[in-house]
Amino acid sequence: MAEILSPLPGTFYMRPAPDAPNYKQVGDSVAIDDVIGLVEVMKMFNEVRAEVSGKVVRYAIENEDPVEAGQLLLVIE
Repeated sequence: MAEILSPLPGTFYMRPAPDAPNYKQVGDSVAIDDVIGLVEVMKMFNEVRAEVSGKVVRYAIENEDPVEAGQLLLVIE
């Protein structure tokens, strides 16, 4: 199991736009460098990328939740 943590504090978004599908769903395959979400800080959107490959087991937060640097975002196996 691998954990993907927030690189910085801000607001986490699971999708690139309100009307777009999530980057990843539970059960989806993930490759190294896939975008799994965005963290918005002061109107700057920072991509969060996977550092491992595998399958999304669970998200630890919801879309548009506030996050802290180092906070667990999702688990990959």
